[in-house]
Amino acid sequence: MKRVILYTDGACSGNPGAGGWGAVLMFNGFEKRISGAERSTTNNRMELTAVIEGLKCLKEPCEVTVYSDSAYTVNAFINGWVYGWEKSGYIKSDNKPVLNEDLWRELLALTRVHRVNFIKVKGHADNEYNNICDKLATDAVKNLKSEL
Repeated sequence: MKRVILYTDGACSGNPGAGGWGAVLMFNGFEKRISGAERSTTNNRMELTAVIEGLKCLKEPCEVTVYSDSAYTVNAFINGWVYGWEKSGYIKSDNKPVLNEDLWRELLALTRVHRVNFIKVKGHADNEYNNICDKLATDAVKNLKSEL
């Protein structure tokens, strides 16, 4: 099984507001950078979208290590919350619906195609690829705003 490293980040100008995401995929010495933006979204949606879009780039099942500064995304998998949400029909323990259910469903489906390991990194620090993803995401927002 091929091993892929995936760095991701999301950004929002206002929350909600215009948002962007960025991802860097690395495999066998090759690197692919992707990004995108939405006019009205939240930071958490962009964090999840970055991981989803990165995984969607893979053409076959892979072993993927995802590096993200999003505790929201990483902790949902590390602590198993997402599996509990799935079992409960995406209703939290306080009987409120899980936010971003559509993205959690899509991401969970992708984690069943690939073997995915999530690692939390410190944001806006000295992690080169997290900083690259942050720039991809913020540039995507700037480009979107310039088109409006």
